[in-house]
Amino acid sequence: MQQKGFICLKKNKEILIATSNKGKVTEFVNLFDDYDVYSLVDLKLEDAIEDGTSFLENALIKAKHGSFHSGKYTIADDSGLVVPELDFEPGIFSARYAGDNASDKDNRDKIIQRLNELSVENLNAYYVCCLVGIQSYDDPIPLISFGRIYGKVSIYSSGEGGFGYDKIFYPENFDCSMASLDTNVKNNISHRAIAVMDFIDKFKNN
Repeated sequence: MQQKGFICLKKNKEILIATSNKGKVTEFVNLFDDYDVYSLVDLKLEDAIEDGTSFLENALIKAKHGSFHSGKYTIADDSGLVVPELDFEPGIFSARYAGDNASDKDNRDKIIQRLNELSVENLNAYYVCCLVGIQSYDDPIPLISFGRIYGKVSIYSSGEGGFGYDKIFYPENFDCSMASLDTNVKNNISHRAIAVMDFIDKFKNN
């Protein structure tokens, strides 16, 4: 089934990325540069209601929603920032950590507030991405991959690129924030890039 999905994907050259997040869409366009990549916005579709209890559940919900309404091969991800010493927050609530209508800055400010309350400048953290690909709404064997990148969250914000928590996330082995990294570098080391590479490898090897 997965092998058939890969053939279908290569033949159609069309992928729906089940998100309206411009930052995510840009990353996927760069990663899938051989394909015609569409977003929910392109197809005038609304976001799915994310009521799962894990990254995997939410990714599958979004993939099914996109596939049902578009008829295209659909890839969805659920990703976020995890800070173990903050009870693994913000986790699956990363996009709305500071409230349902919170901006990226609002969410970053809440993390900074939590660090200040603990009187620390940084804490160990990691980004996680769960990626799900399905041929159709009722695809019985979704393709699933995960990616993580470890580092620290900091009270110090820097960089002009990226989105989400990138300005306060400092990946391991780098002296700058994720938002300060060159796009090509980020696309090689990010949690999403790792998940995508694993995703593609599974297609080719099954």
